[in-house]
Amino acid sequence: MTTTYSQLPILDLARLESSSPAERAAFIEEIRTTAYDLGFFYVTGHGVDQQLIDDTLAVARAFFALPEADKMSIEMVNSPHFRGYNRQGQEFTRGQRDWREQVDIGAEREVMTDIPANAPWNRLRGPNQWPTELPAFKETILRYQTAAANLAIRLIKTFAITLGQPENIFEQIYTPDSHYLLKIIRYPGRDATESDQGVGAHKDGGFVTVLLQDVQKGLEVEHNGQWISAPPIPGTFVINVGEVLEMASNGYLLANVHRVVTPPAGANRLSVAFFFNAQLNSTVPLLELPTELAAKSRGATRDPLNPLFREIGKNQLKSRLRSHPDVAQRHHADLLASDEYTAPKR
Repeated sequence: MTTTYSQLPILDLARLESSSPAERAAFIEEIRTTAYDLGFFYVTGHGVDQQLIDDTLAVARAFFALPEADKMSIEMVNSPHFRGYNRQGQEFTRGQRDWREQVDIGAEREVMTDIPANAPWNRLRGPNQWPTELPAFKETILRYQTAAANLAIRLIKTFAITLGQPENIFEQIYTPDSHYLLKIIRYPGRDATESDQGVGAHKDGGFVTVLLQDVQKGLEVEHNGQWISAPPIPGTFVINVGEVLEMASNGYLLANVHRVVTPPAGANRLSVAFFFNAQLNSTVPLLELPTELAAKSRGATRDPLNPLFREIGKNQLKSRLRSHPDVAQRHHADLLASDEYTAPKR
């Protein structure tokens, strides 16, 4: 039987390094149960420096306070790699507009030349766009990406242990060229939007998401047909299981549905979401779980509106083409004839 939750659990990652075998075992069981039942939790003991967190939120606020023309100078539609700024209403979830403005910053990579026709997802590799008006922005965000990636890898190793696997079981598909994405997001109040959809109900596609929230609530997680609010708690990140882990565990770990509700009129919500994924040219393995865990595996979710592929790059390209049709049309029109990538809308 699954546990019923009225709020997200708070888990202390420092317990994993406890000198007490009993304490460590208790933590492993707690995170295993939470990831099976809910797929979401708050984490403390994460080791990310508070000053870096404060600096990241400060440059995020400074970016959104820039004049519109300065933000539009790094508009995403100018990037074939889906990097840069989007005004509110420019990203879609399952075909519906998300009412948020944001800047997307991925892994800083060189553009790949001579991309094979059978691996078009390598088009996602490339440089980011950076606002010249905020000199501290690039340096701060790159430092934060590194810290968030290190935390994500700690969590991936922990999830591997909860599945009865060697902690480095996934290392071969995320090292040395993991494909990650950072979204810095501002959700305006209801008086400045056309709906309550900050971002529509969805699952995350990578290994794990590390979410930093400022002060305004809005995130909600589905559980037993209801929505659990996940308000900001100082000193924590919200962590959720992504579809890579769900597929690898044959549904033992839950990549759960969540959404963001538009803030009240006159308010706004700031968050920084870090999505850690495997290498674009890798494939999600299917783990052989211990008998007692395999007996509880539910199989990976099958959604006819959003088919999942075990090929990381294929899933990533599909998601970006569907979410950003303006970028897709300008830079990847040759791919839009394929229903495999573009229909139905995610």
